[in-house]
Amino acid sequence: MAGNSFGQAFRITTAGESHGKGNVVIIDGCPPGIEFSEDDIQPDLDRRKPGQSSVTTQRKESDTATILSGVFEGKTTGTSIAIFVPNEDQRSRDYSKIFDKYRPGHADYTFDKKYGLRDYRGGGRSSARETISRVAAGTLAKKIIAEHGINIVAYVKQVGHVAAQIADPATITLEQVEANIVRCPDPEAAEKMIDLIKEVRKDQDSIGGLSEMVITGVPPGLGEPVFDKLKADLSKAIMSIPAVTAFEYGAGFSVVEMRGSQNNDLFEPTEDGVHTSTNNHGGMLGGISSGENIIMRAAVKPTSSLPRAQKSVNQSGEAVEISTGGRHDPCLLPRFAPIAESMCALVIADHLLRWRAQCPTQTGPIGDAP
Repeated sequence: MAGNSFGQAFRITTAGESHGKGNVVIIDGCPPGIEFSEDDIQPDLDRRKPGQSSVTTQRKESDTATILSGVFEGKTTGTSIAIFVPNEDQRSRDYSKIFDKYRPGHADYTFDKKYGLRDYRGGGRSSARETISRVAAGTLAKKIIAEHGINIVAYVKQVGHVAAQIADPATITLEQVEANIVRCPDPEAAEKMIDLIKEVRKDQDSIGGLSEMVITGVPPGLGEPVFDKLKADLSKAIMSIPAVTAFEYGAGFSVVEMRGSQNNDLFEPTEDGVHTSTNNHGGMLGGISSGENIIMRAAVKPTSSLPRAQKSVNQSGEAVEISTGGRHDPCLLPRFAPIAESMCALVIADHLLRWRAQCPTQTGPIGDAP
């Protein structure tokens, strides 16, 4: 009922707050025999962690993961896996002056109305710090889907008015994404994005943008035709990430101006089997993967915490002025990519395992346990 778990066959449960002792994730349903260690987790945690560049928050966290259970001699045992990442650089005093004030754009007011109390230090459970648990779990999901030739890459496509020029999203590599601090595979656009982010930071403001996520190598057949459509689960996964305000896949909102003859992707025989000549459907038809690349986009709002003064109210309903101290990202997009990749991986791994159970003749083995 509390909404802290995600997935069915491959299920995660997270716990932790921004200024608590740390964050933990428990993974249920992982097959035995998958090689897995802290070394697999750390690279994506490093991509997500704060303080990594001049355009991110300067909070300093090593974000070092410890596997507490479910792995023996370097392989998953099939039992529940627990991963813990401690918080090391909390500065709760930064929030002591605004403990009873509602920050514009945050969940302070809605938390009070739901629970009657809240952890005001950095947003508590609603903080994006919680996503570290998702990224840790996502590294294992990535290993599972990689055995089936599936790869996920997310990158920054737009910051403010600066948009990258991407000819073919399916050709973008992780190396291209990691080539600059803003994680945009278009080098020229990346430089402009960095300049814009630094400009808004000087203005004591923030800026939003757009991330694109591409999943390649997905076989046809993943997903369910009604409530658990693959597109619905991917949408929920991405929309559950803090600060995401919109989601689209394939042609997305541009279909409102199309005719059916333009939007339909025509099937054609190829040496690799049945494919479509175009991909307006974004790799999913009827809630089930078609075998084409799954291409999605997410709109990410500007960071809500601002050092500049804004009008608000306190818990008593009185008008107040508020400015949020502490260390915050002037733009959330550079650290968004590993979070989005992890959520996509969790969904694909979950549906792979569900497909394996429901249609075993259609799928291959996972792991190398006897």
